[in-house]
Amino acid sequence: MDIDQPARHIFLILVLGLLIAGLTNWSLAQAGVPKAEFRETSRDFGRIKQGEVVSHEFTFRNSGNAVLVVKNVSTSCGCTAALVSQKEIPPGREGKIKVTFDSRGYAGKVIKYVYFESNDPKDPRQELSITAEVETGPAPRIELEPYNLDLGLVLEGESSEAVIKVKNSGQLELVFDIDNPGFTFMVGNKVISFPYKVPAGREIMLRALLPVREGRTGPQREYVLIKSNDPARPSLSVFISRYVVTREELRRLFEKYGKELGIK
Repeated sequence: MDIDQPARHIFLILVLGLLIAGLTNWSLAQAGVPKAEFRETSRDFGRIKQGEVVSHEFTFRNSGNAVLVVKNVSTSCGCTAALVSQKEIPPGREGKIKVTFDSRGYAGKVIKYVYFESNDPKDPRQELSITAEVETGPAPRIELEPYNLDLGLVLEGESSEAVIKVKNSGQLELVFDIDNPGFTFMVGNKVISFPYKVPAGREIMLRALLPVREGRTGPQREYVLIKSNDPARPSLSVFISRYVVTREELRRLFEKYGKELGIK
């Protein structure tokens, strides 16, 4: 049967397309792609004592048909370290990531993450996790309220005061220290010195008298750094903000808003 000229052209185009597709698939198969497969993506250390350092090795296999390149391994915090056994894994071979967790300063359930980045085209960034229940023995536990204080408007040249509740909700005596030059600290009407002690289950109202910053007006931000023997939270900060105005600025504010506020 004779095939006319247009039909022959269509037939040839179809055959050529199939040949090109086949060659493309063959080229891709020859080039190959890497694939990272982990035996497990999470590890639960169970109960550990505070201060204990634990480690685990995550094993992964390159199940692809090209070299797997490990681009980066990172963690969610500095308390966790991760090291990879090698950067390039041939097809069919295995690699390992050693993860170490330092539980100092932690209490209760802790979850940390490790991020594995490679040239695996289907899964370039994989997430691993470690979990632990960190047990603590009898210890002091510091609680502050509030952590942020806004004292509002303060007249230039006048001191201002912030009141912070310091509570010891632990089972042992809390001992804390503060080093803020220029600040005066009081409990009740008595100026205190440091280190200061708070018995277990007790609380105090700490009065912080802020220094006068001569020549400085406008928004000001101070902080109180509290260091204690609480093993879980040895350092805490309370931020204090205020807006210092001059007498002239205060007068203009009264002139502008005094009538609306009912101030004569």
